Amino acid sequence: MTDTPPTGHDGPYPAPVEVGGRRVAPEWIDYNGHMNVGYYGIAFDQALDVVLSDHLGIGVEFVKAAGQGPYVVQSHLHFLAELLEGARFAVRFRLLDHDAKRLHLFASMVADATGATCATQEVMVMNVDHGSGRPAPYPGWALRRFARMRADHAGLPAAVQIGAPLGIRRDR
Repeated sequence: MTDTPPTGHDGPYPAPVEVGGRRVAPEWIDYNGHMNVGYYGIAFDQALDVVLSDHLGIGVEFVKAAGQGPYVVQSHLHFLAELLEGARFAVRFRLLDHDAKRLHLFASMVADATGATCATQEVMVMNVDHGSGRPAPYPGWALRRFARMRADHAGLPAAVQIGAPLGIRRDR
């Protein structure tokens, strides 16, 4: 366990936290001519790493120092608009909730050219001890950061995708 944060800051946090400067790479394009479904997951994950490291301090440096770190245990993606080769985009994050071991986040992938939301991701992240492979509580400094970020994000409007079920709608 680390008593001091290796990276990140104590806030205030932007609402939402934006990770910009992203671009659709040529190898991310599928046979339909747009960004492949798997690469949306990669793009969200890479942006999440920036938030965890640069803002909350629980990224790679924390993992190395503490022998524990964040694992994504659940993810739900919504695809809303195509992204084509070379398109630039940003990923915007908000912290919805947290407890001693988990973070519940929502992210929107937004096209730079149009401002359109192209995809969203709702994700549950759990801290896991690498020695035991079991969930572990985050240190106090991290919990204080989570509380601050959640408070800073409390005024953001709720997205319709948050908590949305997966299924086929049937007329009754």
